[in-house]
Amino acid sequence: MKEIEVTCKLGKELSTEEIKTAAIKALGVSPKMKDQIRYRIMRRSIDARNDILYRYRVEVYKPGEDIEEYVLEEYKDVSQAEPVIIIGAGPAGMFAALRLLMKGLKPVILERGKDVHARKYDMAKLSKEGVVNPDSNYCFGEGGAGTFSDGKLYTRSSKRGDIREVLHQLVRFGADESILIDAHPHIGSDKLPTVVENIRKCIIEHGGEYHFDSRVTDIVKKADGSFDVMVSDTAFSSRKVILATGHSARDIYEMFDRKGWEIQAKGFALGVRVEHPQSLINKIQYHGKYQPYMPTAEYSFVTQIEGRGVFSFCMCPGGILVPAATAEGELVLNGMSNSARNSKWANSGVVVQIEPEDFPEYAQHGPLALLQFQKDVERKMFEYTGSLKAPAQRMMDFCRRIPSNGLPQTSYHPGAANAPLHELLPEHVSLRLKYAFPEIGNKKMHGYYTNDALLLGVESRTSSPVRIPRDPETLEHTQISGLYPCGEGAGYAGGIVSSALDGINCAAKI
Repeated sequence: MKEIEVTCKLGKELSTEEIKTAAIKALGVSPKMKDQIRYRIMRRSIDARNDILYRYRVEVYKPGEDIEEYVLEEYKDVSQAEPVIIIGAGPAGMFAALRLLMKGLKPVILERGKDVHARKYDMAKLSKEGVVNPDSNYCFGEGGAGTFSDGKLYTRSSKRGDIREVLHQLVRFGADESILIDAHPHIGSDKLPTVVENIRKCIIEHGGEYHFDSRVTDIVKKADGSFDVMVSDTAFSSRKVILATGHSARDIYEMFDRKGWEIQAKGFALGVRVEHPQSLINKIQYHGKYQPYMPTAEYSFVTQIEGRGVFSFCMCPGGILVPAATAEGELVLNGMSNSARNSKWANSGVVVQIEPEDFPEYAQHGPLALLQFQKDVERKMFEYTGSLKAPAQRMMDFCRRIPSNGLPQTSYHPGAANAPLHELLPEHVSLRLKYAFPEIGNKKMHGYYTNDALLLGVESRTSSPVRIPRDPETLEHTQISGLYPCGEGAGYAGGIVSSALDGINCAAKI
């Protein structure tokens, strides 16, 4: 077997003939053996440095060489098996459940929110009427926060586990096969709900359980070592519990703190959502060569400003902005895009890394220090407008510290309010963004730094501001055997794929 690289222009498909012609040369075999050569496409990426090309990485095999195909384990009937309680139906919880099915244990999923379809009605009320359901919104509900933020699957690192299990599971449940090879795969917020629903149906058909509208109010460790997980007055009992609640389940952190169970303050990132015309991003990224048949352009960057990272986060090409609040009186933004990525806007979080030592005035809150800081920033944004309208400012005006004379149109449905965002954000964040935007525009993406770009506040749910510590070998909580902190909410993942892998790893330990 050899690995080769083959290119073709965007807008055309790479043919078998092209691959086999390249394979003959690489393998050193006779052209007469072309029909016996087999191959497997491993990765596809866009190269926009000169000509706009697809660049394929392909494994090619000589006649007689075997291709090792990836095969998923089958699911077992677990209707009579020992239960494992999973708190949360996001990626970590769902993929933990699927792995339990493979190994013959019964997943019992408790989800505070609603199923993926009922959840859409609550999100519509949030966007159109400003009504926040604290248990059903863009963060809480079946599928978790990632279901309605484009379905990006960017993690490619194998250090957490075999990502093929995650990607092949998603394809099994309805995702397009292109996610198996694309360098930056995504499913789309229009298609991911169906994938999530199909996962649920599979889990139930094999004997697992789902309980929606089931917010956990307490976790009780009993004398015999088992748990009662309380949903109001109802107890769900099990010897093992996977805690996969996501990064916005503040009540879980507060419950741990009350009980004296160890949690730790953890760094996270906070900043703004940046919205450009998608046509401008296409022009920048394709060097003025964009054509309608080309994929909608995206971007990412990272830089260091005064000792702290400033980076793009959750970039949504051809997307829209949505309100991601989980409680009344707070204002949080997120981005999403459908599979076609065909809106006229591009948006991304641009955020600044924050560590507990950056805000010593919050030290009195102990391990909840940055959680309280996060709450205060979100409340300040809401108080400025008195609604879910987002405080907003043009990019160059923000950096120059001057008011904007009117705002460009935005995809954010509740609307934008002209505001001194440079003053509303913490100075730690505001000053670093002030220097970062011109640097990106001058050194990395010419045209990015423009007053046609709109900054909206605040992007604050990048990751958990709390970590729930666990033993690195057993993955159990450091003090509570049988309890497995998992995924983004525990501080061990960041995104759909890494959360899914962490769920698989916790289930494997069980």
